[in-house]
Amino acid sequence: MGADEENGGARRRFDVADAAPLLLDPQGVVSGWTTAAQGLLGYTAPEAVGRKLADLLTAEGAERVPDLVERCREDGGWTGVLTARRKDGVPVRVVARIASAEDAHGGSRWLAHLSELTGAPGWHMSRAVLERMLSDAPVGIAIVDTDLRFVWSNTALEQFGGGPAPRRLGLRFADVQPGLDAQAVEAQMRHVLETGEAVSGYEHVGQVRSAPLRETAHMLSFMRLDDDRGRPIGVSYTVVDVTERHRARQRLALLDRAGENIGRSLDLMRTAQELADVAVPGLADFVTVDLLETVLGGAEPVPGPLADSGPVALRRAGHRAAEGKVPEAVVGIGEVATYLADSPPIRCLATGRSWREERLDPQTRTWARHVPGDPRTTFLELGLHSVMIVPVRARGTTLGVTTFFRRRRLEPFDEEDLRLAEDLVSRAAVCVDNARRYARERDAALVLQRSLLPLRLPEQDAVEVAACYRPADELTGLGGDWYDLIPLSGARVALVVGEVPGHGIDAAAAMGQLRTAVRTLAALDLPPEEVLAHLDDLVARSAREAGVEPGASGNGAQSMGSGCVYVVYDPVDGGCSMAAAGHPAPAVVLPDGSVTFVDLPQGPALGVGGPPFEAVELSLAEGSTLALHTDGLLARGETWAVDAGRQRLGRALEQIGPLEDYCRTVVDALVPARPHDDVALLMARTRRLDSGQVAVWELPPDPAVVADARRAATRRLSGWGLDELCFTTELVVSELVTNAIRYATGPIRLRLIRERALVCEVFDGGATAPHLRHPRATDEGGRGLLLVSQLTQRWGTRFVPDGKIIWAEQPLTGLAPPAPAAFAGESLSDLLG
Repeated sequence: MGADEENGGARRRFDVADAAPLLLDPQGVVSGWTTAAQGLLGYTAPEAVGRKLADLLTAEGAERVPDLVERCREDGGWTGVLTARRKDGVPVRVVARIASAEDAHGGSRWLAHLSELTGAPGWHMSRAVLERMLSDAPVGIAIVDTDLRFVWSNTALEQFGGGPAPRRLGLRFADVQPGLDAQAVEAQMRHVLETGEAVSGYEHVGQVRSAPLRETAHMLSFMRLDDDRGRPIGVSYTVVDVTERHRARQRLALLDRAGENIGRSLDLMRTAQELADVAVPGLADFVTVDLLETVLGGAEPVPGPLADSGPVALRRAGHRAAEGKVPEAVVGIGEVATYLADSPPIRCLATGRSWREERLDPQTRTWARHVPGDPRTTFLELGLHSVMIVPVRARGTTLGVTTFFRRRRLEPFDEEDLRLAEDLVSRAAVCVDNARRYARERDAALVLQRSLLPLRLPEQDAVEVAACYRPADELTGLGGDWYDLIPLSGARVALVVGEVPGHGIDAAAAMGQLRTAVRTLAALDLPPEEVLAHLDDLVARSAREAGVEPGASGNGAQSMGSGCVYVVYDPVDGGCSMAAAGHPAPAVVLPDGSVTFVDLPQGPALGVGGPPFEAVELSLAEGSTLALHTDGLLARGETWAVDAGRQRLGRALEQIGPLEDYCRTVVDALVPARPHDDVALLMARTRRLDSGQVAVWELPPDPAVVADARRAATRRLSGWGLDELCFTTELVVSELVTNAIRYATGPIRLRLIRERALVCEVFDGGATAPHLRHPRATDEGGRGLLLVSQLTQRWGTRFVPDGKIIWAEQPLTGLAPPAPAAFAGESLSDLLG
């Protein structure tokens, strides 16, 4: 930049009010010095007066002095940029304006004004520029005095309400912005006045006069103003409208809450209620979520929007009001909400598109039918003034509608609110559809579960029984744990508890296979260790056929590693035998309340191979309680420790009570609502048959005794009041005793048991079982067992260590109760006289 150009620019930017004045005589010597000049260059008056101007400039500036003097004489003054040298030697560029000034005696002097040139070279901020910048700034700026009354404000502040700047003068903040929290704002001002600490970034939310129906947000900053002596004279503050940023932050926060709170479970109604809870009060004052009946039933709705055909009944799945109640909300959760044909909710269902009305016609009647109160109720009477309706759509299917109302907030819904509502509903719609699908699959799974686990344990007199099952799989409610009670011959029962590794449908299917296999093997009247041995072979064979090696995983190996405990209890003598395959031993609660655990040898898990299974036998007193359980009852969290688990179980079993409550109490005490592993507990309280319900006769192996056995049996039945069964029982006794005498060896024993059925048993020392024959018409024999099978409910053979027992059962349904009689200790000769 040339000297002339630089000087011309300096003339345009010079402001005398900001300059430091000094006087020069005609020779350019300083004759007058001011405080402002001292502040600019650092020289005191005695140090500066009498020195040539060239001495106060750098060498470059001193070289220009002769030319400067010549220009002043020719033009009567000069304005330009010089480089002065401060007292400390630091150069400082200054804008100088020199003008002629005559003294009182007519002498010639020069008045020089020096102003420091700041910013970029050749650039200077004058007071006029500064004032124009403040007045025309887009940011609202104001100054209040120490009484917090307005003394100055710029034009931009008017956009926030309160009138033009002259009207504000002398007023307080509360006078010009009654919709904001003036007390909080003035508290910030007082803090700045008292401490001198500037406050920036103070956000304030409310309604300003320029937008009384709209919530706005402003960012305020405060700074104290001091005079030359450092005394506070007021506070300046700036205001920036950050409403859009505030609303964007609110929307993001609302979406974050939606992500955290909607769809936390797979319960359909709860998911709908979570949508309403999230939207109130952040977006609306009243929200309803109505779903189609088919959706709540778990059925697959028709793809696409709903056909518009007259009034539609939806079911209220969720609603929420910010405060108080409105008549729409009296449609309770789960109740039907019927909307009139061609009403906005029905149109949204039919079109699949959202609908918004900034201002509802106050005289419009509500859309729902069967609302309690006057059916002509209008939106004005309800206080609802703005509405949005968003269809609940997922995977191209309309599931229902969500309606958003504003009541307390006067600001109507805008397009951004509608987009936010659609985002919320779309997120919730996926969760609702997932819950619907889950409900359908869960219903199917529960049907499977009901078919696999016993709905009701069979009635019998051997034990009083109760069971409790708690699955770990929250999604399907299914696991691999199972239990069963199987009536056996001779009034005995089999108690079974087992578990299959894993959860869900695969584990439940494998469990069903094992339960079926156990029931089949139990019908063979095998000892517990033999039942487990056959079950082990079955699991191993199934795995081999599926091409699964021991220790592998997969659907084909689901039963591999399963556990099972099999217990047989005889109510005649209290005998109990049991065996286990990779399963915890049962606990026994004696009648006095003491708890023990059976010392049961642990056989290998099913299908993995290992040593043979072993059984133990014990005698249980009447009133003892067997507790068969899976290992989930002993686990705590993810840990499984046998000793610690048994101690906890033992303490829980000490609280004896009614069996159903007893069973539930034990599970609740040891297992959380969502256990880490499935839990099954089967409790059986033992009973004994009265001695009068059993009759036993030792028979010699003599064909002549058959007639005596028939007569003894007939007399006993008469004493029991079972005369109606005498004929068939004589035939059964005759056939079974005759076969024992003819084909078996060793002692023969006849036993009659009266329980829920009449059981006839014949023991012999033979090791071969009889077979049912179908003789020809010309055969002279072979019809005995065929006759027995036709006359009795069921019959069979079971082997015992010293022989076998052939048995047959006849139902007692509809027969008279027995007459009181006691036959304990009677022999065959006693009964025959």
